[in-house]
Amino acid sequence: MVQPVDVLDVIWHGVRDSFLMFWTVFWALAFGFLISAIVQAWVPRERIETALQGSGPKPVALATALGAASSSCSYAATAIAKSLFQKGASASSALAFQFASTNLVWELGLVLWVLIGWRFTLAEFLGGAVMIVLMSLALRLFVSRAAEQQAREHAAAADTGHQHHMAGEQLPLRERLTSSAAWSDVAHNFRGDWQMLWKEIAVGFLLAGFIAQFGNGFFESLFIRHAPAPLPAIENVIVGPLIAVASFVCSVGNVPLAAVLWSGGISFAGVLAFLFADLIVLPILAIYRKYYGAGYALRITALMFVTMALAALVIAALFHLTGLSPAGARPSRADIFSAVRIDYKLVLNVLGLVIFAALFTLTARRGATDPVCQMKVDRAKAAGKTRHAGQTYYFCSTHCLHTFEADPERWLKPSTDASGLQITHHGQEGLTKS
Repeated sequence: MVQPVDVLDVIWHGVRDSFLMFWTVFWALAFGFLISAIVQAWVPRERIETALQGSGPKPVALATALGAASSSCSYAATAIAKSLFQKGASASSALAFQFASTNLVWELGLVLWVLIGWRFTLAEFLGGAVMIVLMSLALRLFVSRAAEQQAREHAAAADTGHQHHMAGEQLPLRERLTSSAAWSDVAHNFRGDWQMLWKEIAVGFLLAGFIAQFGNGFFESLFIRHAPAPLPAIENVIVGPLIAVASFVCSVGNVPLAAVLWSGGISFAGVLAFLFADLIVLPILAIYRKYYGAGYALRITALMFVTMALAALVIAALFHLTGLSPAGARPSRADIFSAVRIDYKLVLNVLGLVIFAALFTLTARRGATDPVCQMKVDRAKAAGKTRHAGQTYYFCSTHCLHTFEADPERWLKPSTDASGLQITHHGQEGLTKS
């Protein structure tokens, strides 16, 4: 019988290890989100979105570039992809955007590098590109043109009209660097990304911390390790995505658990397949069904699964041939859950905290909270505003404005705020950032 003290001990060590892993990578998250926010705020998108219409290599390449410059939130990526799809982008371009925004972004690469090494960062970026190529080549094997058109019509019917837009002043770079309004755009993108991702990040670290308490023996029962090649790699690239689907964690939140899986014995290919699979976790599968219909959702899920597994095998084989595969002993638990010391991580974390505090302070000073979706918006650039009961309210979009005006009291109750926050931040009501 397990004694209460044992349970408390496990809880303590799980929480402690979660914090220690977060301590290791907080600075990378802060710098990564800062770079992403700058790109999102200062890179014009309207012309790019127009260029994505139609099919062929060029729109897919542009969608990849736009995704790489976007937020790493899988939920937001799914919603933005739907918006692009509605506006005329092909299925391959919309999927390329999703793959790029969840595999080719700065913050993901930085956290991977810090936790399990630069080889995984390189493999993640190369794998993202390989997935996009494989997806484009295999699309018609899974999705016919008729099925694509039906999905587009379904997406248009499911549209809620709720889109978040950044005003984005068109200033020369030198002026942007000294403009408080331009930095306000950066700050609001930075805050918006954290608002969308903090739950996934927190759950990811907690899962990693507690799963680590099982020890390596737990993983040995899940993965084939000593069978003749290539059986272990094939089994691992199937099991890896299934773990991702069951964990409900996506985006950057996947990385801590990937580090624990790597320490526990999963193959290099298995880790990559696990990381690639953040677009097929169960909540996102439900969103696909809502946006596009059950048939199309099933087809693109199958396409993604096959693409992710094949890309992981291709990258693992390429790294093996070139001698880039991670070699030597796998990281121990002490390597992954390092202690808090006076070292470079302390300095970088303090700097990351300064960045975090400065940008959040800027949003507090210039911003207001949209009462419908709870997003922070710059008062000077709000899409709309209205007065109710002697107070002015600001909105991220005309959709939120009209929704509020139809029933103000509903959105001023604390209980409904929490519900609105959960829905809109997870993109289930068409949340986009542009």
